[in-house]
Amino acid sequence: MQTLTAVLHKEEGMYVAECPEVGTVSQGKAIEEAIKNLKEATELYLEEFPLKEERKTLMTTFEVAVSAKA
Repeated sequence: MQTLTAVLHKEEGMYVAECPEVGTVSQGKAIEEAIKNLKEATELYLEEFPLKEERKTLMTTFEVAVSAKA
């Protein structure tokens, strides 16, 4: 077993889930469905293209200045 990361965001009524370590993406109407679909897509991908080394993703946040244009 290997632990990977899921990053989710909502887009037009669907949740989009991405695994940054592998690059797989999936979606679902609910968060749980999006993660389930991402897990399936990632497992299928790794069957064909196994990871050569375990990679740990570092996740952080940052701020940007947003200027309002009239």
